[in-house]
Amino acid sequence: MSSDPHALSEIAIVQGGYAFKSADFGDEGVAVVKIANIQPPLVSLHGADRVKPEKLVGLDRFALNDGDILMAMTGATVGKVGRFKRSEPAYLNQRVARISAKKGREFDDFIYAVLSLPGVDKLIEGSSAGSAQANISATGIGAFPVPRLSNGEQLLIGGFSRLIDDRITLLRETNATLEAIAQAIFKSWFVDFDPVRAKMEGRAPEGMDEATAALFPDSFEESELGLVPKGWRVRSVSEVAEIIKGKSYSSKELTDSHHTALVTLKSFERGGGFRLDGFKPYTGKYKPNQVVESGDLIVAYTDVTQAAELIGKPAIVVGVENYSTLVASLDVGIIRPETEQVSRQFLYGLFRTEAFQIHTFSHTSGTTVLHLAKDGVGSFQFACPQADLVETFSVLAESLAERRQTNIDNMRTLIALRDTILPRLISGKLRLPEADNIIAEAIA
Repeated sequence: MSSDPHALSEIAIVQGGYAFKSADFGDEGVAVVKIANIQPPLVSLHGADRVKPEKLVGLDRFALNDGDILMAMTGATVGKVGRFKRSEPAYLNQRVARISAKKGREFDDFIYAVLSLPGVDKLIEGSSAGSAQANISATGIGAFPVPRLSNGEQLLIGGFSRLIDDRITLLRETNATLEAIAQAIFKSWFVDFDPVRAKMEGRAPEGMDEATAALFPDSFEESELGLVPKGWRVRSVSEVAEIIKGKSYSSKELTDSHHTALVTLKSFERGGGFRLDGFKPYTGKYKPNQVVESGDLIVAYTDVTQAAELIGKPAIVVGVENYSTLVASLDVGIIRPETEQVSRQFLYGLFRTEAFQIHTFSHTSGTTVLHLAKDGVGSFQFACPQADLVETFSVLAESLAERRQTNIDNMRTLIALRDTILPRLISGKLRLPEADNIIAEAIA
């Protein structure tokens, strides 16, 4: 950063959220953004607590706007920032700060560029107070030093940052669409049995070639699960896959390691899927079968919320560059197919179904922390199709997964460039035309 910085409060307003009562929260109504909803670089409303509209009378100043910059003020994620993309009305909860540029929203991009730089969250955490957990006040956030730049420089740097962020967001949205396509196909083929119903009615299955359509039967038969396609056997997950629980660990084993890391609850997206920022450096012991390989299917076995937003959620691990070895923590189960009747892509689709999620929720125990029962995954029963049909689906799903991996690799490149270039731009060591050329060459 440049010399002679000034306090963030000189160029931005830091507003804390409203202290809603716990009794006000429910499953219906208007979303309220809490610390858990800040998932850098975004703010997710998935699983958000909600309040009835009548509880929001007179609270307009806490209503969130598209593009708002939000920061966690308490706990392990203190100092983390995300930007709110408005898909529906939402309000700001206590211990979450909104940071807005005083000169107008066009300067918000610069504010976010500075606050999202690597290491800034640690600097803010270092200035926080609290014995049991870190806490920072709006005043404390406002005291953070920010480089003193002209309006024009702020706008140029903010615009550059926004350009990269928009490209990263587009790649994320594309991946969400690709995953939704794969899940829609799974649901149509293996949950709703649309191709079977079409053949029963003398119709050709929609959007399917003849070779694939021939793999589906044209009738149903009774089973312990009700009507299932003829010839499909009812199986449990434990009959077709190995289920490996992760290991317990102590805090003294979470010292810095450049080689090994634990895969934790933070490795799961709340709606399912894998996060690349949920690892804990680890120096303890582990069993060989607890090593998580790229492409492994994992399931969350614990949850710290009574809403069970993560428990039972699946993810497929993608390649990780930061560590040579990943190990499943106690919060994680590794699911490995043991027969050609299923594949990881098939099981991933199966675990994302409503039926599986209901099953796992009904197999939990605990008060403060929810735990999935030992047989919570293995006891789930499903109609298992013929191996050639599973293979056909897996090839299709894998091709979509490969496209997602390409997008993930591009996101990594853009994030690395952003984290490298922005500090140099802000400090004046790099000019914007040079930065544009670096980005253009990297993504050409």
